[in-house]
Amino acid sequence: MINPVGRALRNRRAGHHTLVWAQPDVQAPENFTLTSPAFEYGSPIPEHHRGRIFAANISPALTWTTPPAGTEELVLIVQDPDVPGKCPATHDLTVGIDPSLKAIPENALTNPSPLSGVRHGKGPLGRLGWAGPAPIPSHGPHSYVFQMFALNRRTTLTEKFTLAELRDAMAGHLVGRARLDGTYEIR
Repeated sequence: MINPVGRALRNRRAGHHTLVWAQPDVQAPENFTLTSPAFEYGSPIPEHHRGRIFAANISPALTWTTPPAGTEELVLIVQDPDVPGKCPATHDLTVGIDPSLKAIPENALTNPSPLSGVRHGKGPLGRLGWAGPAPIPSHGPHSYVFQMFALNRRTTLTEKFTLAELRDAMAGHLVGRARLDGTYEIR
């Protein structure tokens, strides 16, 4: 069944230029790779990673190659630039990721996280931790952009930080970045 609201808003999207990835103050070399055993770059994210209202809301496992020398901490930001608004929807803000881990297991972006030292910022509606895909039905495919940033120092952000606070903490301390895009659509 077609959702008339989704159809009416089909051409309204924040755009990839609104992602943290695209902002001038967070530019850095793309010098390591982010992947997931759950989906390939540009392909659909599996149903069980979907948002809490309709599914289990399980974060996908992520793996990465060795980040650049001097990396003290990894930061993960997941955003949907296809929402019908001016800003992308933030689905995860996670800091304190140890770069020597090389992976985040499935469902480890929950709050609290089973990974030592990991802290979450406020996502949609003040939620902490992973908030899986939940696009408007009939709006078309949405991109979910997993943006990992390598920092040359550890952040001092406490739990419940905002995206703006995280961007301030990252500015001037980026030594690398990696990106993984997935898609999700509710017809």
